[in-house]
Amino acid sequence: MNATNFHGTSFIGYQRGAQHGKSQQAFNPATGQALPWQYFHCSDTEREKALALADAAFIPFQNSRPEQRAELLEAIANNLAAQESLIIDIATQETGLPSVRIKNELARTCFQLRHFATLIREGKCFDKRIDAADNARTPPKPELRAVKLAVGPVTVFGASNFPLAFSVAGGDTASALAAGCPVIVKAHSLHPFTAEIVAGVISATLKQQGWPEGVFSMLYGAGTETGKALVQDARIKAVGFTGSESGGRALQRYASERQHPIPVFAEMSSLNPVFLFPHALDELSDEIAGALAASICNGVGQFCTKPGLLIAPRGVALDRCLEKLNALLTAQQPAPMLSQQGAKHFATAITAVKAHANTVTHEGKVEAAYASPFLLTVDAQAFMKRPELQTEMFGPAALVIVADHETQFGDISNVLNGQLTATVWQTEHDAEAVANLLPRIQNNAGRIVFNGVPTGVEVSHAMVHGGPSPATSDARFTSVGAMAIDRFLRPVCFQNTPTHLLPEILRDK
Repeated sequence: MNATNFHGTSFIGYQRGAQHGKSQQAFNPATGQALPWQYFHCSDTEREKALALADAAFIPFQNSRPEQRAELLEAIANNLAAQESLIIDIATQETGLPSVRIKNELARTCFQLRHFATLIREGKCFDKRIDAADNARTPPKPELRAVKLAVGPVTVFGASNFPLAFSVAGGDTASALAAGCPVIVKAHSLHPFTAEIVAGVISATLKQQGWPEGVFSMLYGAGTETGKALVQDARIKAVGFTGSESGGRALQRYASERQHPIPVFAEMSSLNPVFLFPHALDELSDEIAGALAASICNGVGQFCTKPGLLIAPRGVALDRCLEKLNALLTAQQPAPMLSQQGAKHFATAITAVKAHANTVTHEGKVEAAYASPFLLTVDAQAFMKRPELQTEMFGPAALVIVADHETQFGDISNVLNGQLTATVWQTEHDAEAVANLLPRIQNNAGRIVFNGVPTGVEVSHAMVHGGPSPATSDARFTSVGAMAIDRFLRPVCFQNTPTHLLPEILRDK
């Protein structure tokens, strides 16, 4: 495939949709210009065919050996890597993100696929359990064997801010395929042709390996139409979503309206508070300012793990840190956000927070799709009385909460909504105060970071990218790392089952 032969239609199993009906173009946010290709929303008939194919493919895919699915995931990773130049070319045009970011994100996406391949080869994620029978007991004890099996076809919604790692071949798709679930992806409108490249790689790899046709489909269409119809179809058994709180809430509402509701695993909104303890401020001021400036501006602030709240005790050390942070933010040049619409939402959020903040420490700017960083300040008492100050500013901005003393950190943490992360900057001299705060924040966030920034999310066995609402829809799960597969598995117990009828993983070696 190359940029001159985009088809702009949905992938329905191994078939392509028709070039008719409603069409759209993507835009380059850096230039504001429309890109020279158009894509077509799927028809009701095409959506129905994708659902029917996924339903038909489920049992054979569920019953496939983990080794087979591991080989599939590795092949997808290898074939995606082979398309690096084209992916970088198109994704940079669609997102305005620099090529090095796209290159790194593609590497992450491929690593993630291989990570799940290794995971299912090891097999521990399927949680095999065997209780032997005991006929001598009164009453006799039955033989019980349990294992986690795929839940069924899954709908995945591509994220706006990660065209690769949280999109068509991202963590939701990778973990669902690893579990044995067919996947129907609803492509995101901000990077439809990056989606076409990636979907083409997945589809071609599946066909080459001889998998059932409905293991993967990708549909173009509006979230309120195509997305709603997918979520409310009885053949879909789970949903993966990364995006806005309003979008995640809508999907949860659609799922709850079904005769038989299903889980929507939505990763939505997080402010990612950073608690700056006094000795850390005094001793590590420049390091803290440098780390925070880079993290706030990373990806033009469009990371769900961006540090959006900085909580610190008033005093000379904080003033010195903010002076340095302000200078670093001033040095940042305006950069394109993912879309003009996203920039408008960012500007609206800034206005909402500014209405209740005490001061604007650094006045940024939003013009067309371009934005430069903002830094706002409010005192702790005002913050705790104003829920509006917990509005997520999805862009290069942060709100500084100035406490009278670090003992006020606990009161502030008590009013915070659920978070993906919470960060603590401390030295050994802050140990007692940190120990008092930690039990509070560990119940309010999925990941606790010490003396660092939360922006990077490692793909690993121990990673938790989740948290209480509104960070996610279910704090018991993660959308990144090995445990992400748990969302798409359910336990099944087999009692006194003949060996030849057991799932292969439960049979005696």
